[in-house]
Amino acid sequence: MRPSLALRRACQLSDQGRRSHALGEPILRRDPAASATETVALVLGEDSPLPDTAADVEDLALRLRGHVSQLGALTPSQEPALLRAQQLCLGGLPNGYLHLVRLAEATQDLIAAVQAHDVAPAKSVQRRRWWKPPINVLRGAVFALALACVVLAASVPRT
Repeated sequence: MRPSLALRRACQLSDQGRRSHALGEPILRRDPAASATETVALVLGEDSPLPDTAADVEDLALRLRGHVSQLGALTPSQEPALLRAQQLCLGGLPNGYLHLVRLAEATQDLIAAVQAHDVAPAKSVQRRRWWKPPINVLRGAVFALALACVVLAASVPRT
C-alpha cells in the first residue's frame, strides 16, 4: 500500500522540523487530531487503496491505536467515543480489514469528540536547558587548567 500524498508531505514536514531542532530552532508540534485525521483517511478515504498485506493492516492498526492513546489524554475519561475506541484497541491485532475499519471509525468519532470539547493539548513540561558554551570557551578553560597545573608543578620543591 502506498502512502497518500498528504501523508508523504506530512512526513517531509516532520523531517524538516527535526532538522530545524538540530539547528537550535524550536520544534513545531502537530495537532494530534490533524494527524489522526490523516491516518483515518488512509483507511476510510474513498480514493485510498485497500491494504496489500496483513502487515499493512497491522501497521495501520498500530498507528490508530497510537492516535487513540494521544487523543484519550485530551478527552474526559467517561466519553463514550473514548470508551468505544479503547475497547476496540484492547483486542489483539486485527483479524482483517473489517476490524481496521471499525477502529478507524471509532478513532474518527474520538476526533469529533476532541474537537467538540475544544480542549487545548496539554503543554509538555520543558526541562531546564543548560547553557552550552562555545568551543573557544572550552579551549580557553582547558588551557587555563593546564597552565595552572604547570605553575603548581613548578612551585613544588624538589627533593
